[in-house]
Amino acid sequence: MQAHSPQTIELLSPARDLHCGIEAIRHGADAVYIGGPNFGARAAAGNSVDDIAQLCRYAHLFRARVYVTLNTILWDRELAEAEQQVWQLYRAGVDALIVQDTALLQMKLPPIALHASTQMDNCTPEKARWLEAAGFRQIVLARETSLQQMRHIAAAVKVPLEAFVHGALCVSYSGRCYASQHCFARSANRGCCAQFCRLAFDLVDGKGRTLVSDRHLLSLRDMNRTEALEEMMDAGIRSFKIEGRLKDVEYVKNVTAWYRQRIDEILARRQEDYMRASCGTARLLFEPDVQRSFNRGFTDYFLYGRTNRPIHAFHSPKATGPQVGKVKRVERRSFVFEPLSPQTPPLTAGDGLCFVGHDGKLKGFRVNRVEGNRVFPAQMLPLHSGTPLHRNLDFAFDRQLARESAKRTLDAWITLRETPTGYDLAMRDECGCQAELHFDQPHEVAHTAQRAAIERQLGKLGDTCWTAKVIDIQTEGERFIPASVLTEWRRAVCEALLRNHEQSYHAEQALPPDDQLLSELTPSQVRFTANVANRLARDFYLSHGAQTVEPAFELSEPPGETVLMTCRHCIRHALGICLRTDRSVPGPLSLRLPDGRTFPLRFDCQRCEMQVLKLGVKY
Repeated sequence: MQAHSPQTIELLSPARDLHCGIEAIRHGADAVYIGGPNFGARAAAGNSVDDIAQLCRYAHLFRARVYVTLNTILWDRELAEAEQQVWQLYRAGVDALIVQDTALLQMKLPPIALHASTQMDNCTPEKARWLEAAGFRQIVLARETSLQQMRHIAAAVKVPLEAFVHGALCVSYSGRCYASQHCFARSANRGCCAQFCRLAFDLVDGKGRTLVSDRHLLSLRDMNRTEALEEMMDAGIRSFKIEGRLKDVEYVKNVTAWYRQRIDEILARRQEDYMRASCGTARLLFEPDVQRSFNRGFTDYFLYGRTNRPIHAFHSPKATGPQVGKVKRVERRSFVFEPLSPQTPPLTAGDGLCFVGHDGKLKGFRVNRVEGNRVFPAQMLPLHSGTPLHRNLDFAFDRQLARESAKRTLDAWITLRETPTGYDLAMRDECGCQAELHFDQPHEVAHTAQRAAIERQLGKLGDTCWTAKVIDIQTEGERFIPASVLTEWRRAVCEALLRNHEQSYHAEQALPPDDQLLSELTPSQVRFTANVANRLARDFYLSHGAQTVEPAFELSEPPGETVLMTCRHCIRHALGICLRTDRSVPGPLSLRLPDGRTFPLRFDCQRCEMQVLKLGVKY
């Protein structure tokens, strides 16, 4: 029986900027994704090509990859600039682009790999086959995709699948949310989402009666799939993605380190099945804990289908953090705090605490000082004995992460070998790179033992990316070599090894499309949900068999019945009035903003989905 090769597993972290990207690599990421100068789905997270080139040079030392998000839809006037930007990013060393617009498949691009963004609505085997035929090298699945769906998709394609494991959730299928554009002329497909889903709504019935008042009915908890990583690997996921290109560096450090540890635990047990996608070891100076970074509470979000575990956070779209204890007794200017357990990290001055008030809304305050178990808030709020308290700002933990918190290095093997005319110094590392230099130097006999001193001098790699694992001294007897000479030799070999690293790194190339299969799989009618916003994207579909191509919502808002959002989250299910089990609250139902704008809801029980519609649509 032929032995199979282990599958490569990638931990993919977000990078708001160069600093975040470097710290993500230091804390264990196998790859980072970052916004370029323009056309990224987080308009506020753009970066210069020079910064991205610097990030690539650092990441590639560890054979980690850099992906740039170019995942907005493009206007005709932007096509030339987008094409030029792709060439600039390619020359900067970028490994792949995460894209949404099929216009890029019509451009004259360098042989850079393309990944299909989750904005392309990737949740079926049929769509995955279409993307593979189009030449995408990696497919980012919709957040709503279940384990069972992942298995089916993985069986349908050969290219790697990427799935989110942590971070904020969009309530609508990505790429199919038009509420921000409709309400505020800010397109989510253009990187300008106004976060319609985080607003407060009333839920009203067909007679205008308010069933729920002033709640964040579309706001979800954050994803956390820590416990399902191995199941996801076995289902066919090869890249594990952390959301958060707008998050601060402390968040990126902590969450990356957390998932690095969890994934490594699996890889250590399953070495015949899985292996890391990059090299090097991240040595941490703190204990990672995702509970202690920004979160709205956690959910595995439909990974196992619909369950009774809550996915929503109706009380607030803001961070709540973990419960840390409760109020034991309230005093005039302070309260007595009872921790949740002896393992709960203690409260400190600067912490942010919050609780859900009697009105169902989240309230918070800063801790001014702590004396034993007495807590003095900056402002006393209406606390009561027994009130559960959550910590949504962990001041001590964030302060720890603000300092240097990890160093990533490559194991290196160093050999000093005596030759007739001097010495050869060789160095190789775990990536397979090596360098060897010859130095003319008289052989000076030492009268005392020198090997330990030579090893110590050659092993001083603190300002490099290497750590000496083995130092082998091969001399004929004890030799004296001045420390200053050894230092120069070591620096020269490290510089040579660094050059070899840069020269030996090769990014994956673009995959050629299968035009025949693509034509077989392209639908004859392309709806506005394909987000076709320019002539090249339109030509792409027409050239592969489409008969009609509707313009993107942003170009021409469809008349009549239009679905603004398609959601797996169901308000009826969350409130315990699912039509399958409880018909005590008949339809129609609508969401209403404080300004009076109303959005009818439609419940597709066969698909177990909820749709948010334009006002005026018949139920």
